[in-house]
Amino acid sequence: MELLSVIRRWHYRDHFSIREISRRTGLSRNTVRKYLRSDSIEPKFNLPDRPSGLDPYADKLSHMLRQEAGKSRKQKRTIKQLHADLAALGYDGSYNRVAAFARDWKDARQREQKTTGRGVFVPLAFMAGEAFQFDWSEDWAVIAGERTKLQVAHFKLSYSRAFFLRAYPQQTHEMLFDAHNHAFRVLGGVPRRGIYDNMRTAVDKIGRGKERKVNARFSAMVSHFLFEAEFCNPASGWEKGGARQGSGMRSMLDGGRRSNRKERPGRPPSALATDAQLSLPGGAERLAGDALPGTVGANGAQLAAGLGSRRLGRRDAASDAASEAV
Repeated sequence: MELLSVIRRWHYRDHFSIREISRRTGLSRNTVRKYLRSDSIEPKFNLPDRPSGLDPYADKLSHMLRQEAGKSRKQKRTIKQLHADLAALGYDGSYNRVAAFARDWKDARQREQKTTGRGVFVPLAFMAGEAFQFDWSEDWAVIAGERTKLQVAHFKLSYSRAFFLRAYPQQTHEMLFDAHNHAFRVLGGVPRRGIYDNMRTAVDKIGRGKERKVNARFSAMVSHFLFEAEFCNPASGWEKGGARQGSGMRSMLDGGRRSNRKERPGRPPSALATDAQLSLPGGAERLAGDALPGTVGANGAQLAAGLGSRRLGRRDAASDAASEAV
């Protein structure tokens, strides 16, 4: 995640001092203050172009490392032997540069194996207020006598399964940001993490493993609301859990009755009231409050009762607030 977004979360949400942020990031305190006052998404540095003498041999060295990785320990050649092979091809650089390249290559390979290897599972157990899940779905409605396709934004708190729905004509940035704004207002705060798939309005390019080139406008929204965005592996929507499981307005409105989810032992009667104790973005406009109509803080007990009924025909006015505009 971008450096400026991390600094803002540490300062406004976790209430770290500037001295502590400076110690963790290695930046000076004046630099940290400058970033907190800045309106930019990510600090930019003018790095000079420094070509390495190893660049013409990078592909060859990567191929050699891939070959060595498939051999047994006794058959593998050492980095010194690989350096000698490159020297025979004309490389006149130092051994340390080859060793640093090999370390970076092995680290990248290990990260890729951890995220794409067989037998790797993502735990779907969450603490109260820890995370929310977001997804889009398509539904139809009759508007002005015409059958119209709608793009429905789904928010679901990962712990309590409290949800929010809002329908739009398209899946643009403006509608994505508006959906987050209203969801955080109705739910009463902002969780610490948001779990997404690799939608085009958030991810510009998918790299290896968990590497993502995040869209600049989406990064600005994440930095404003002070939560951390996480993205599933491609074609692995089950990693989000509830939001993907409950796609479709009717499935969401009946409280997830079809999921047959068992209650956790020791779970409080009103998990929604517990999960609603979320942090609000410090230094930003307060989007929710105890006295604001339609928020969990104002009528959480009624909303929890409406969700607990798990019947589409028994939703009350409080649960309607969680599915407004649908």
